[in-house]
Amino acid sequence: MRATSTRQTVAQNHHNRYSYALPAGNSVNVRESTIKSPLSAGHSAAKMLFSFLDLKAEYAMMKEDIRAAVDKVLESQQFIMGPEVKQLEAEIAAFIGSSFAIGCASGSDALLLALMALGVDSGDEVITPPFTFVATAGSISRLQAKPVFVDIDRETYNMDPTLLETAITGRTKAIMPVHLFGLPAEMEKISEIARAHRLPVIEDAAQAIGARYHNQYVGKIGSCGCFSFFPSKNLGGAGDGGMITTNDPELAERISVLRDHGSRKKYHYDLLGMNSRLDSLQAAILLVKFKHLDALSQARRRNADRYRQLFRQAGLEKLIALPVEPAGMHHVYNQFVIRTPERDQLREHLGNVGIPTEIYYPSPLHLQPAFAYLGYRPGAFPQSEEASQHVLALPVFPQMTEDQQKMVVDQTAQFFTEKF
Repeated sequence: MRATSTRQTVAQNHHNRYSYALPAGNSVNVRESTIKSPLSAGHSAAKMLFSFLDLKAEYAMMKEDIRAAVDKVLESQQFIMGPEVKQLEAEIAAFIGSSFAIGCASGSDALLLALMALGVDSGDEVITPPFTFVATAGSISRLQAKPVFVDIDRETYNMDPTLLETAITGRTKAIMPVHLFGLPAEMEKISEIARAHRLPVIEDAAQAIGARYHNQYVGKIGSCGCFSFFPSKNLGGAGDGGMITTNDPELAERISVLRDHGSRKKYHYDLLGMNSRLDSLQAAILLVKFKHLDALSQARRRNADRYRQLFRQAGLEKLIALPVEPAGMHHVYNQFVIRTPERDQLREHLGNVGIPTEIYYPSPLHLQPAFAYLGYRPGAFPQSEEASQHVLALPVFPQMTEDQQKMVVDQTAQFFTEKF
């Protein structure tokens, strides 16, 4: 288990400079003292040896192109619905293989706009999993509709399609699966049930741009797909942003109108819409980053494969569950999530030696106070509840080095050696 050598390695590397291997042969050196993770909470006992997500390294490899793109927008002064937005929409649609892509202000708004465009209203029901980010079910509740939860599959953390049909009622208006952590949901089975009941499927693909289900990109399979450009996503901007993809021209047109106050022409309002336009500055930045998406996704997959190899070499397969990638699915690893009943103790140990981790998510939505009105009780969704107590996300960002990954695995092995 190399417990002694691990301590020496950690101590030695605490003051080292790290060289981040970037796509296309670029690299950037960052001192440990300058590496911070604004997206990472906790671990106050020790200074982190590296970031949970190194956005500074990503920016360094694109810095000049991003600044040039931002300057171009500033010179044009076309900040709202400028040409960059239209170009990004066209490029995302071509990438996904969808007929349309409509930019909006955030991934949360993408979900809300999709529901609005499909006519979801007060008293309707929308089926979705409880083990996800709050925006998934929150967008449903915003419309006074009812989130109806279906538990997750134990291994994939995505909606269990074997439980889906029993949740459908006469009030069901849509099904909203989530491609959690970058792994596609079981879309064939979900779509089959949806077709049988003539229900639209809204793909929550906020964490999964570039993920594929049997050679189809997520966001193309359902009635529409909803993406987030939050900075921590695989394609992240310098703030909030979102996109909706669809092959339905009527749905696309309705979404486009709804995002712009319900207006088709100035000061004339056909629908009660909202202000959810993607900024030209964000679109310009995303166009630069989009050129690197494939390379960065490949780097995440490389790091995931390396983790698997290192955990096997450390003999930890029976102590922790690693992420699965079922046949026919292409995982893009927005998060690399392991699972162990000793999650909290392991996280404390890793934090104490300077290794950052995150928990996605510490409580399923049906047990959150905001959804107490739905009347769910503990035990209603056992897989979601158990996952929330056992999952731990390890750093898997594209610029992560092999040495850093070895530190994570060595310290995990040391924890279990000392415990057992």
